[in-house]
Amino acid sequence: MKELVIDLQAEKNEIIKRYRTLLRACKATLQKGDKRLIRKAFDMSLESHKDMRRKSGEPYIYHPIAVAQICAEEIGLGTTSIVCALLHDTVEDTHLTLEDIEREFGKKVASIIDGLTKISGVFDNTSSIQAENFRKMLLTLADDVRVILIKLADRLHNMRTMEHMPRDKQLKISSETIYLYAPLAHRLGLYAIKSELEDLAMKYTETATYKFIAQRLAERKAERNKYIKEFIEPIQTTLAEQGLTADVVGRSKSIHSIWNKMRTKGVPFEEVYDLFAIRVILDSTPDSEKADCWKAYSIITDLYLPNPDRLKDWISNPKSNGYESLHTTVMGPKGRWVEIQIRTQRMNEIAEKGFAAHWKYKESSNESGLDQWIKKVRDTLNSPESNALDFLDDFKMNLFSDEIFAFTPKGSLIKLPNGATALDFAFEIHTDVGSKCIGAKVNHKLVPLSYKIQNGDQVEILTSQKQTPKEDWLNIVITAKAKSKIKSQLKEEKRRIAEDGKEILERKMKSLKIPFNHDMLHKIANHNRIQSIQDLYYKVALGKFDQNNLKEFLEFERVPENKTVEKIETQSLDNYVKSIKKKVDDTLVIGDDMTKLDYKLAPCCNPIPGDDVFGFVTVSDGIKIHRTNCPNAVKLMSKFGYRIVKARWTNQQEIAFLAGIRIRGIDDVGVINNITKVISSDFKVNIRSITVDSHDGIFEGSIMLYVNDTDHLNNLIKQLSDTKGVLSAYRFDQMQS
Repeated sequence: MKELVIDLQAEKNEIIKRYRTLLRACKATLQKGDKRLIRKAFDMSLESHKDMRRKSGEPYIYHPIAVAQICAEEIGLGTTSIVCALLHDTVEDTHLTLEDIEREFGKKVASIIDGLTKISGVFDNTSSIQAENFRKMLLTLADDVRVILIKLADRLHNMRTMEHMPRDKQLKISSETIYLYAPLAHRLGLYAIKSELEDLAMKYTETATYKFIAQRLAERKAERNKYIKEFIEPIQTTLAEQGLTADVVGRSKSIHSIWNKMRTKGVPFEEVYDLFAIRVILDSTPDSEKADCWKAYSIITDLYLPNPDRLKDWISNPKSNGYESLHTTVMGPKGRWVEIQIRTQRMNEIAEKGFAAHWKYKESSNESGLDQWIKKVRDTLNSPESNALDFLDDFKMNLFSDEIFAFTPKGSLIKLPNGATALDFAFEIHTDVGSKCIGAKVNHKLVPLSYKIQNGDQVEILTSQKQTPKEDWLNIVITAKAKSKIKSQLKEEKRRIAEDGKEILERKMKSLKIPFNHDMLHKIANHNRIQSIQDLYYKVALGKFDQNNLKEFLEFERVPENKTVEKIETQSLDNYVKSIKKKVDDTLVIGDDMTKLDYKLAPCCNPIPGDDVFGFVTVSDGIKIHRTNCPNAVKLMSKFGYRIVKARWTNQQEIAFLAGIRIRGIDDVGVINNITKVISSDFKVNIRSITVDSHDGIFEGSIMLYVNDTDHLNNLIKQLSDTKGVLSAYRFDQMQS
């Protein structure tokens, strides 16, 4: 093996060069003494990481410098953040402690770095380390949003340099990114970073699709640029004639957003027309911003016919992350719809750099939606769930949702995520209003709690002092605030009821001469498959656990062999995962000659040989094999990365696997016969089921059939697509059916 030769002098020169580039990026925000502070942080980071290297073989210090560069250049953060970015990995990976950081740089820097440092220690088997780390980071967000911004810069650099990581790590990190970090960047208004994170994650999770779209975009670049040039010329000329100074630019949509459109609309790449958007950036004074934007809108819609349903006014009502812009879609030359975004330079900077830019302009405005959102996060964290995974799901749900606007009877504006109900509205006003809510009047008409608020609704909440939160309310609300408040109040109620149950159980156990102690209660709960001692008390109070259950437990305990039985549930999940990982060595091989391990193919995505797959260790069901692009993959990898095992197929020709094909075409005589002929005769494939529905001359059908591997399936899909009368054919998962 060829030995790696390292030129230390060349590396030293490169480090100095990168440090100077960083200083140039910070120049705009530097004040007296800042340069010395950054130098001090750089020297400390360089010294503590001196013997460390990245997976690529480069010196580790390249990473903190790059993260600091992203903070300065792409997010627009100041000196404190640059210092924290340079030091962000020192406490976790080197001998330095938080006390050392606080002594040298003060409390604020130490607090931010603490928020960026992963939790170490032992977790119970119901927890997820990733979820706990994320919750810790959010706890610091409530005090200082820079924690999240530096974390996003750190994640962005890791994603940009991930080609040297092993495949399973690439999948885990990409899934975590798409699940949490991209939505978070979106919520904080960092649209450029959000798009890049989505594209990079897709590069590793949907490699073939990513390459296909990237290649098609590259092939059509010249044609696209020519169209954009022709489209914007008349706009630039007319704006200048009307006395408006503006930059008019065209930009390609991100690969991920194009793919999203292909998926949601079920169309091939060739039929996605809005591959780019036009941005009009006006040079306006603060007083004339709104008027200038509408003037530009008027000029553009005189030149090109607008689509009346596609006007979005984020200037009169900015998004809660501070985003302001006018969006419209117009009919351009050659009958193509073109999306146009109209905004001023200030609005553009906020759209590109999000929170940091919003902060810069904050003096001129009242409390913004972003401040209100951070307040909401703080409220949610005041009563954090004991289960970090539930908390994470509730929190994530509100990151990406579009907003709707509703009004109170007195005309106050309330912003809610799309899909929010009357009960969400009640909790948004105040926790007490939500807890006592019995119904609502929307536009003066009585509606149930589950009514979905529409844009512009005026909502009056009806309350009663006798009302208390119910378990089924959790299925009605969608906002994190409402969910967390309902859960904590239900818990409090449950705890109160459990106190009564405790007294009842103690009396019953004494009468049967069963010792009332923690170990015995734990045994009784385990025997009856009750999750916790509190749940046991609760069941007793509700009359769902009585004297007969205790007698049955005593009978069971009297049988000697029952005392030594060790149940798998009590085995630590951690050890279980480790034992399986040991057995599969580095990679689980799926096929005839694999290690005798209990594995099943996941029904949610029906993996077949040739698919890119991974194994997920379940507690009661052995190992489940999923496709890497399975609808559940992102969630599993981002929450339970430590339970993922690498997996690959052996070559096996004779085994048949179930797969689904969705077909759409023109309802003509004999077309179904042609389709079944291709499947049965040409490919000799067994069909398990076929369902066809015809409407207005178009048929849609789903076929479940048995194939050998992905090549076999892809060839079949290609042949079906070429069949006369068929418009489209593609693979689908059972979950989508």
